[in-house]
Amino acid sequence: MSAGPWLLVLDTATNTIVIAAGTPDGALLDADAFEGRYRHSQELLPAVERLLARAGLRLPDLAGVIVGTGPGAFTGLRVGIATAKTLAHELRVPVVGITTSDGLLAGADGAARLWLPSGPRDRLRLEPGRAPEVVHEGAAGAVGEQDGDAAVDLDGRASAPALERGRAAVAALAGALLRLGSARLAAGEFDDPERLVPAYAVAPRGAPASDAEGGVAWSRDPR
Repeated sequence: MSAGPWLLVLDTATNTIVIAAGTPDGALLDADAFEGRYRHSQELLPAVERLLARAGLRLPDLAGVIVGTGPGAFTGLRVGIATAKTLAHELRVPVVGITTSDGLLAGADGAARLWLPSGPRDRLRLEPGRAPEVVHEGAAGAVGEQDGDAAVDLDGRASAPALERGRAAVAALAGALLRLGSARLAAGEFDDPERLVPAYAVAPRGAPASDAEGGVAWSRDPR
């Protein structure tokens, strides 16, 4: 049985559900990643329970929750963030939201630009220090034309090198979110659960997109 405080990491922004446990100083203890299969609500908590059993961790020792906030698909993000907020509330621990795209870029070795799906045809381009941009189908500039491109969940719509960098970024996402989130917690920073909401890659059905952000429904400030 592992003793001492620990942190939980959750991310459901991509097709891959990512969960992890780490120490408050950002060292990864254990992690798991698996295909969501549109069953996030059924899969997430049982996966957390398996991770805790395998790592010998106890919920009463949980010191904080780190959750990826997107951008991503509507259903998966809502499940992940709702789970993170519920655990934080019930166990009376802080919760920190980290933009998933920041974690992916931090985990992608040498990647300078990230591409994600924005609906069935369009793509979302994200670069550090720039607002996210929707690139419509048929627009000039293929995904992967630059050496630093990383593409996630864009099989058949991006170059092989970009997809490979994207897979590497997803594989490293747990550790990247843990490092970013533990640094904020160590600095005494955490999020108000009432204000911690998802950032969607496309606007939910019936919700207008924001023209100022190129159709990206950012619902919280990226960190």
